[in-house]
Amino acid sequence: MSTTATTRTGRPSRGPLTDLLTGGGRARRVLWLLAGLWLLFSLVRVLSGEQELTSSSTLAAALLLAVPIGLAALGGLWSERAGVVNIGLEGMMVLGTWGAGWAGYQWGWVGAVLGGVVFGAAGGLLHAIATVTFGVDHVVSGVAINILAGGVVRFLSELLFTEDTGGGPTQSPSLASDPPSLSLPLLSSGPDLLGDLEGRGWFLLSDLAGLLRGVTSGVGLLTLFAVLLIPVSYLLLWHTAFGLRLRSCGENPAAADSLGVPVYRLKYLAVIISGALAGLGGVFLVFVAGIYREGQTGGRGFIGLAALIFGNWRPGGLAAGAGLFGFADALQLRSQTAVVALLLLIAVLLAAVAVHQAVRRKPTQAVLAGVFAGAALVGFLTIDRLPEGIVFFTPHLTTLLVLSLASQRLRMPKADGLVYRRGEH
Repeated sequence: MSTTATTRTGRPSRGPLTDLLTGGGRARRVLWLLAGLWLLFSLVRVLSGEQELTSSSTLAAALLLAVPIGLAALGGLWSERAGVVNIGLEGMMVLGTWGAGWAGYQWGWVGAVLGGVVFGAAGGLLHAIATVTFGVDHVVSGVAINILAGGVVRFLSELLFTEDTGGGPTQSPSLASDPPSLSLPLLSSGPDLLGDLEGRGWFLLSDLAGLLRGVTSGVGLLTLFAVLLIPVSYLLLWHTAFGLRLRSCGENPAAADSLGVPVYRLKYLAVIISGALAGLGGVFLVFVAGIYREGQTGGRGFIGLAALIFGNWRPGGLAAGAGLFGFADALQLRSQTAVVALLLLIAVLLAAVAVHQAVRRKPTQAVLAGVFAGAALVGFLTIDRLPEGIVFFTPHLTTLLVLSLASQRLRMPKADGLVYRRGEH
C-alpha cells in the first residue's frame, strides 16, 4: 500500500501542517470561521456590556471544563472510527475517577494518571470482549457498563476507602501530590501586559488579550497533554497506514479483512484506547477537586458523545463541540447575567443562517431561522435575568441547539455499530 499522498493536480501533498501554515483550503476556511466567531463575540461583548463573555477567567474556566468532555469525545472517536459504538464512555470515566482517587492518594499525581488510564482501559476491554468477541449489541453493552461501573466503584470504595485512610464509601482520601502547572514565559512573566490590555475594554484587542491570558497562565500539564492529543489523534488516524487500516474497520470490515487487515485486533485496540482516554478524562476531574467523589463525572461521558456527533466524527469538530459546552458551562458559573448576552449572539447567528437558507432558496428553513432569531433578539432586549434553573441548564440547551442545526450534515462511519463476523458478509 503506497503511503505517498498526491493532490488532485497530481503534485505531492505538502502534508497537513504545511497546508495549515500556507493556507490550505479547509484549514483556511476554519481559520476564517474562528476569526469571524471571535469578532462576533467581541461585538456582542461591547453591545451587551458583559465583560465576562471574553474575560480571561471565563476562558480559563472554559478550558478546564472542556478538557474532560473532549477526552471522552476523543475516546468515542477512536472506538467509533473502528466500527464500535461506545455508549459506555460515562462508565469508563467513572472507573477512571475511582482509579485516579485510589492510586493518587498512595503514589501521587503520577499514580493517579496511571490508575485512571488503567481502570478506564479495563472498561474498554470489557466492552470490546462483549461487542467484538461475543457480538453483543453495542448499545446494550455500553449501557450495561455504565450501570456496572457505578456499582463496582461503590463496592471498591466501601472495601478500600475506610475511615483509617480518611476516605469513605463515597470518596477517596486526598491526593498525595498535585500535578504541576506551567505558564508561557513570554506572556506570563514580568508586568501583566495582557491583564492591563484586557482591563481597558477595547474592541477586539482586549478580547484577544483575555483569550491569550486565559489559555496561557497556570495551565496544568495534563491540560496541555489533553489538548495535544487532538492533533496527534488526527495525524495518526488520517495520515498513517495504521490509521487507514483502523478506519477501514469502521467503514467496510469485510473488505478490510479480505485485504489482510487484522479487523478484530484493531477493534480491540481502538476500544481499549477509547476507554483509556475516557479514564484520563476522569483523572482530570479528580485533579480539579483534589479527591475522588462519587458522581464526579456528572454525565460528561454522555456530553462527550454528543460533542463527537456534533463534530461529525472528526477531531477538530469534537474539539469545537467540547469547547462550546465548556464555554457555556463556564459562563453560567461566572455570571448569570452574561448568559442573557448569549441570546444576542444566538440571534445574530440565526439571522446569518436565515440569510444563507434564503440564498439557497429554502424558504421554510429561512423563515424558521428568522423567527427564532427575532425571538432571541426580543428575549435579549426584554429579559434582565434568567431563572436560575434555566441558567444552570444553559450548556445543555446550547448543545441541543447546535446539534439540531448541524444534524443535517452528519456522516457516521458506515459500519459503526454493526456486529462483524468473518465470512458472514
